[in-house]
Amino acid sequence: MATHIHILFLSTIFFTFNLARSQSNITRGLSLTPTGTTTSWLSPSGRYAFGFYPQISGYAIGVYIAGIPEKTVVWTASRENLPLSNNSTLSFTTDGSLIVEQTPGQRIDITSSTTIGASLASMQDSGNFVIYGPDRTTVVWQTFDPPTDTLLAGQKLVARQTLYSSVSESNHSIGIFKLSMQTDGHLVQYPNLGTPDNRQSFYWASNTSGNGPNVTLNLDSDGFLYLFKNSRFSIRNLTQGGFPRSKNDIYRMKIDVDGIFRVYHHDLSNKSTNGSSVIIWASSANKCAGKGLCGRNGYCVITNDVAGCECLPGFEFVDPKSWSLGCKRNYSTVDSCKVRDGVNTLFQMATLNNIAEWEDATYLIPEASTQEACSFACLNDCICEVAVFTGQECKLQKLPLRYIKVKDGEPNVGLIKVDPTTNYNPSIHIKKEQRPKILVTGVSLISFALLIILLFSGVAVYRAYKVWTSRKISENVNNVQLFDDIGPRAFSFGELEGITDGFKEELGRGSFGIVYKGVIDGSNKAIAVKRLKEELAQEGEREFQTEMKVIGRTHHRNLVRLLGYCCEGPERLLVMEYMTKGSLADILFKCKESKPCWEERIRMAVDIARGIQYLHEECETVIIHCDIKPQNILMDEYGRAKISDFGLAKLLERDQTKTFTFIRGTRGYVAPEWHKKLPVTVKVDVYSFGIVLLEILCCRRHVENGFSVNVAILEEWVLECYEKDELWRLVKDEDVDKREVEEMVRIGVWCIQEEPSLRPSMKKVLLMLQGIVDIPLPPNPSSFTSVV
Repeated sequence: MATHIHILFLSTIFFTFNLARSQSNITRGLSLTPTGTTTSWLSPSGRYAFGFYPQISGYAIGVYIAGIPEKTVVWTASRENLPLSNNSTLSFTTDGSLIVEQTPGQRIDITSSTTIGASLASMQDSGNFVIYGPDRTTVVWQTFDPPTDTLLAGQKLVARQTLYSSVSESNHSIGIFKLSMQTDGHLVQYPNLGTPDNRQSFYWASNTSGNGPNVTLNLDSDGFLYLFKNSRFSIRNLTQGGFPRSKNDIYRMKIDVDGIFRVYHHDLSNKSTNGSSVIIWASSANKCAGKGLCGRNGYCVITNDVAGCECLPGFEFVDPKSWSLGCKRNYSTVDSCKVRDGVNTLFQMATLNNIAEWEDATYLIPEASTQEACSFACLNDCICEVAVFTGQECKLQKLPLRYIKVKDGEPNVGLIKVDPTTNYNPSIHIKKEQRPKILVTGVSLISFALLIILLFSGVAVYRAYKVWTSRKISENVNNVQLFDDIGPRAFSFGELEGITDGFKEELGRGSFGIVYKGVIDGSNKAIAVKRLKEELAQEGEREFQTEMKVIGRTHHRNLVRLLGYCCEGPERLLVMEYMTKGSLADILFKCKESKPCWEERIRMAVDIARGIQYLHEECETVIIHCDIKPQNILMDEYGRAKISDFGLAKLLERDQTKTFTFIRGTRGYVAPEWHKKLPVTVKVDVYSFGIVLLEILCCRRHVENGFSVNVAILEEWVLECYEKDELWRLVKDEDVDKREVEEMVRIGVWCIQEEPSLRPSMKKVLLMLQGIVDIPLPPNPSSFTSVV
């Protein structure tokens, strides 16, 4: 693939080189096009160029080394908007802005509003494209700050800045790895997959934490890469430097698409190599080092010194051309809780040997001292989807399995529940002659336990009988359909009645049911039990089935976890994790005196966005929640927001982007297309999130009775304040940076556009919330009418 790209660049470079313009200063009013007479602006020596360069299906704008056939890119603009079409125009406008226009009215601001009034620009021989202020000397914008995926000599990565890898060598959109300069002085690499940046997810670190916020990563012109503190003290040298240094030598550090960052050297005087790059240092020699390289349920292997990806047994790539999307099951898990004679005959266990590393999300460690016993434990636990046997412990887990690494000689064995009709590996099945031994041992232990129970507590025997019968009822209820990926355990109604002390403490209620607090005996673990109303049998049953089906397919830190269920006779109950701090509505609206601070509110918004993005883009099937609102956002003890209440959710197939369905959701949060009876997409959740975001920013409901007409409806009031430049009214007495408020309001306004196609994806919303991408000026939501 890379060879083809280089051929494309080689064929393009000599054609476009004469179309580039070399000049010291670039004046306002000049423009570039990818296919016109001028495609780029050159530095004085012709070493670097700023302008258009080809991508596989279009173009991008950036800085690249122009004096070599390889045409190496060192900075890319607006990575979230790639590729650009061949009718794009890059303009240094008369007011000093740097913008891209693809079609009339479709404008991308590269420099935002920071350069308004700028006098001129310059492509420098250092590789830095700069824009100067009215005095022609003050730099008001530059490509050196912030960088994208590369550092050049003289460039720095400062605290709170991050380098992001590209999707591929031919697609310079933001990829799945990042290198962050943290405020504690620590330089750390993480996957960029929406997962938290913590000890479990990092895969490289400089071990320089505790040095404070004034640490920078620096690259010198002799290839010296090092960490500097307070611009005075070197605290770690990553390379030794001392490499050849002349006008023909270029050094660059780049985080590559595989997640490893490397230092490259170009010798422009070497005619035999045509200035191609040589690696002089790499953060890791292991090409499988980057966590998440193969996505969920995939693992990295090295073949002939080339990294590749494979799927767990029983899985296949979501997209064989994009390994980072991970792997999905190629078999069904319908009726996964059914057993016969104590043995689950619906599945077999396949093995993956030599597991060196994985994201350990163990929920249970049963007493299983052998691999066979560990397999049997997972096989007959309907929650278990994969187990890891370490030689000493059996760790039961749910999917997805992340960050899997395989290395010869490692003792850990992965045991994966798979379809029994396929012979994945005959040696890994549970041997038939071993099953009776396990069963005999299990029956003996159960008999002994029952004898003790009979001697000391007849009541306990009755309770055990109730649990057993409830499970039989759950299997045989005619009007309850079991579904894919059901993992949580079954409870009897009697159990839940006891756990909730007779449904005594009510936590909240909705249109379909009431939520009660309960405590599991012996563990003092609090849970929430949602009991559906019997009088709404048909609607409640549909909501129950939908919620079970959706939550059974999900596993994310920003989604409320389903622990169990009960479907006994007419009773339908869901058992979920208990969220100690209640709902987002409680926090925002009930106690105005103790509302969360601005930073906490933005963190909540990011949490919610992560959860919705997971539903839209990271599940095996696309899930539209359809009822995003503060009452359905719950807060845990750490202040983390989690999405709940999936009873109205809609599932789409992978190749399906829209659907027709009856109107769902809550008034005030429902997107306009619902009312117009148009097909709905994931953009209905984006609209609802936009309303919730405005509520988070302003700490008030979307409609407030008793307010004046122009203030009562939140989105109309926000738009009025935005247009009049009176955003301070939204946050009142809070000490918040005006620019931050404006950026958050812009995001909200983009989300509530009437035309669904104008709303950003949740991935882009998340990138904007995190400050990774620029936030362009949004149109007025009411100025567009639907054309779908």
